[in-house]
Amino acid sequence: MINKINGTILNSFYVCKRKTWFIAHELSPDLDSPLLEIGRLIEENYYGRSEKGINLLNIKIDVILRNRQTTVVAEIKKSSKNIKPAIMQLAFYLLRLKEQGIIAIGEILIPKERRKISVSLTEELENELNEAIEDIERIIMQEKPPQMERIKFCTNCAYREFCLS
Repeated sequence: MINKINGTILNSFYVCKRKTWFIAHELSPDLDSPLLEIGRLIEENYYGRSEKGINLLNIKIDVILRNRQTTVVAEIKKSSKNIKPAIMQLAFYLLRLKEQGIIAIGEILIPKERRKISVSLTEELENELNEAIEDIERIIMQEKPPQMERIKFCTNCAYREFCLS
């Protein structure tokens, strides 16, 4: 089951368990959602000379930056408002790379805020990720999605219409 888990599913787990189930069961959000479009534009228009959109090990790395000694795996986000899911998503990428013998560090890049948040895979983050993966596997295995819980993210969620119907 772990092969089905990707960065998007892990990120959604820290926002909404119902959304996690929808994504894992390949139910598409409103692809015309303005927020999804903004995310795509930010990813396409920043960090021009870097390698972008790398698919590897069932993960999609936004940007790989290289300097002489280190590989930096970067995740581009439009805002730092809800940073925990982004940190965990990036830590998940670092864990998958580590399992393949690739040691990297992470950075969350927030172009509009001109912010860069460093992320290192610590033992604490690894333990939290392993627990989250177990929880995600339980959610995915359910026949139906978890009950809807209204949270502040419902307002702008691309699954909103689907979830509420």
